[in-house]
Amino acid sequence: MPIRVTRSVIPSLFTSMNLFCGFFAIVKAANADYAAAAWLIVLGGIFDALDGAMARLTNSSSEFGVELDSLADVVSFGAAPSFILYQAFFHQWSTVGVVLASLPALCGALRLARFNVQLVGFDKDYFRGLPIPSAALVLISYLVFFHLPTGAASYIPEPAKPAILVAITIAVSLLMVSTIRYDTIPKLNMSGIRKNPSKAIGLLVGIILIAVTRGGAIFPLMALYLLFGVGRQLVVISRRSGDDDDEDMEEEEETPFDV
Repeated sequence: MPIRVTRSVIPSLFTSMNLFCGFFAIVKAANADYAAAAWLIVLGGIFDALDGAMARLTNSSSEFGVELDSLADVVSFGAAPSFILYQAFFHQWSTVGVVLASLPALCGALRLARFNVQLVGFDKDYFRGLPIPSAALVLISYLVFFHLPTGAASYIPEPAKPAILVAITIAVSLLMVSTIRYDTIPKLNMSGIRKNPSKAIGLLVGIILIAVTRGGAIFPLMALYLLFGVGRQLVVISRRSGDDDDEDMEEEEETPFDV
């Protein structure tokens, strides 16, 4: 009986490459090649973005694709970054290190499960909670470009590095299961550029900066993205508290684990 190949296979191939990158990143981290592991996470993120683009291009978005994408993401952007963090630093802290390193994987899995059960349609203007690929990029870019370098290559004093890494790990993990809104990546096509020209320009500028700095700009750019979502949420909260009787006030968000 011949195997039937449908157009939905195309985005699934990109998703599978994302999963492979996550697995290969774990292999590289096990051999203490953290720079290669970090770039494999970045490559996985590119495949993760392309599988959605291919699904729209081939008109083959499906629940199967969503589930496969989440399974790949929990490996590439959850388990792999957690293992990289543990192998590169947290292994020194025994059980406490295991717990801290596991937070991105645990919170990432919770965030993906919540996303899947709340998914309505495939095109959204924002995510609820920090997307797990963004969280992974924040963690691995800080680790590789700011935590691990020593001497003149590091901008951070050695005594401060452990506390900063712990703070970033916990903050990123909690933001994934929060209800803070984060903008989706704009589509780099004519309709996407016309809809959000400022976002599209910002994305292109960011890609150029990352290329010019050979990856060094990833953490500062991702940190800005992270802080922008937090700052916007604080503005919304302050407006709500200042005008409790506003009839147009947005209804209260669900708690982090409501489904």
